[in-house]
Amino acid sequence: MKQAAVQIAPLTGLTEEEVLKLLEIPPQEQMGDAAFPCFTLAKSLKKAPVVIAGEIAAALQAAGTDAAAAGPYVNIRFDRKVLAPELLQELGSETFGKLQLGQGARVLIDMSSPNIAKPFGIGHLRSTVIGAALYRLYQEAGYTSISVNHLGDWGTQFGKQITAYKRWGNEEALQADPIRNSLELYVRFHDEAEQDPTLETEAREWFRKLEQGDDEAQRLWAFFVKVSMQEFNRMYERLNVDFDYTLGESFYNDKMGAVVEELQDKGLLEESDGALVVRLDEENMPPCLIIKKDGTTIYPTRDLATAIYRRNIMQADRLLYVVGGEQKLHFRQVFTVLSKMGYEWADNCEHIPFGLMRFEGRKMSTRRGKVVFLQEVLDEAVARAQQIIQDKNPNLEQSEQVAEAVGVGAIIFGDLRSNRMNDIDFSLDDAVSFEGETGPYVQYTYARIQSVLAKAANVSRDEREKVTDPLKGSAAENIEVNAELEAEGSHLDRHLRDHLAADAVGDTSWALLKLLAEYPSYLEKAVLRSEPSVIAKYTIDVAQAFNRFYHAERIADAPPGTKAFRVKLAARTAERLAYSLSLLGVQAPERM
Repeated sequence: MKQAAVQIAPLTGLTEEEVLKLLEIPPQEQMGDAAFPCFTLAKSLKKAPVVIAGEIAAALQAAGTDAAAAGPYVNIRFDRKVLAPELLQELGSETFGKLQLGQGARVLIDMSSPNIAKPFGIGHLRSTVIGAALYRLYQEAGYTSISVNHLGDWGTQFGKQITAYKRWGNEEALQADPIRNSLELYVRFHDEAEQDPTLETEAREWFRKLEQGDDEAQRLWAFFVKVSMQEFNRMYERLNVDFDYTLGESFYNDKMGAVVEELQDKGLLEESDGALVVRLDEENMPPCLIIKKDGTTIYPTRDLATAIYRRNIMQADRLLYVVGGEQKLHFRQVFTVLSKMGYEWADNCEHIPFGLMRFEGRKMSTRRGKVVFLQEVLDEAVARAQQIIQDKNPNLEQSEQVAEAVGVGAIIFGDLRSNRMNDIDFSLDDAVSFEGETGPYVQYTYARIQSVLAKAANVSRDEREKVTDPLKGSAAENIEVNAELEAEGSHLDRHLRDHLAADAVGDTSWALLKLLAEYPSYLEKAVLRSEPSVIAKYTIDVAQAFNRFYHAERIADAPPGTKAFRVKLAARTAERLAYSLSLLGVQAPERM
């Protein structure tokens, strides 16, 4: 595309960057390799787009470029023999795909945020893996990413949890299986509260004690936090997720008073039925509740204190909240209150919503105990992956580690391949399948490429298994390729254009190469939209394009002048697949 921009820019009065943004890939291969729409030039040139397209095409043809006008578009076809080696070199550059959209700006991503004393259900998966992917994508695009796990470790639910424990719990059962036992107590509380309203009153009193520092309330709360974090950390390790900061809501307890005082000083607080609120009538929103009737704080109070701390102390330039779409009104209220407080940076606060997740038709509800435990889902996915691997490759060494990478990767990819705003009805059968638009399909394609590279290097399967870990390093990296391939490859680097056979770049290899070269535009789109599915779908497209190439053109046994190009194309494909998967938090096993 860059080559086309260089040629078109002088003919239009636009910069190369402006042309690049306008260039499109034609919907059909026979139309060419790039298409330039002329609609935006009509006003400045005072001509019809069709006329402009004809003039640009004629000028390009006169300069030796294969170009043709098609209505208001200019279709361009590149010389494969000339451009293919250049693209291969570009793909191997250390700077390829590195964007500077952020220019070092600090973007803080609020993600995962499970509730203490509740199970890490599959419903928490979305915020966790979407947030982790965005962290990596923003980092890749030139931002300084900061991840924060904003634990739900404060609030009235702890009054309910303590009440339930005091009434029906015992320490022995809680120690034996803390999360499941806590869930049972929480569910029982809500069941009993329907018949006994005094339970809600008792729960509010326990939370009030907790806020006032009551010793027993603090002790029970600390225990719930400890056992919950042990469970959560096991899940994070399996999901390959780390956090720069884990700061629960309780961290901001001593910071909320200043926020309430500031709201009062700025004349924003009003009394409403015994509570304190900020009215948002002009914004057509209900009042934002700050202090409840019983004097306790609520989510908006803590989120206001949190945002101010993140801006002033953590020096975040942008604040992203990866939280379900059902919280849309809450964040609109919080951001609006920040604006009313005079904080211009409130415009840089953004809610990154996502749709609901159902697990094979079931919606998650902690209150009713309808929770699908993520650990159980991961275990089942790994078991299914292990069975498929056993059927396909019964002699694979370290198959358990590979199955873990494939099974867990299938769950992560199964979430991220969908637009984040879509509701997901998650199916294990679909996610773990090695066919279709799945993580295992992409991983299997990567492993296939490693096999091709080993074959090209004349390395037997037995030799390859002796020197490579199935989860680390590639055949291309760990095995010294034969002298013929090495010489031919370096020859290609030194004399890219002269030593490439005329028919080396077939239709499928050309389509694959162009797709690999388009990676930066996919990354940019993913970041600008805060949409990891763009990269997930890109890996599927690349895997499918490689498999078409694999079936249509000889690679490892191709003739001289062709083999080096195609093997290098395969290697570049493997690099891009592995790297793109890593941005999503998915491993790429060398063998499967």
